[in-house]
Amino acid sequence: MQKHKHDDEPKDAETGKARKLSANARPIDGFALVVDGKFKTQFETSDAAMAAGTKLKQKYPVIRIAIFDAVERSYATVELAEIAAKPGSD
Repeated sequence: MQKHKHDDEPKDAETGKARKLSANARPIDGFALVVDGKFKTQFETSDAAMAAGTKLKQKYPVIRIAIFDAVERSYATVELAEIAAKPGSD
């Protein structure tokens, strides 16, 4: 079985490894990717978190994805942009 590499995940400045979060512990700084109500990965910028969330939402459109801003303590939902007109909606 081939293991997947996660080159696009954020790296911890000290260790160089991806910074994973405890599923239920809110971060105190930065931006966290929240998948189906669980904290997954922490990012330094909202743009990086939103890019990762959008990429994940495109791959798995059924899951609920949000970005948690630790400083503001607020959530921003990641939604897919509506694709042109749906077929058969003429």
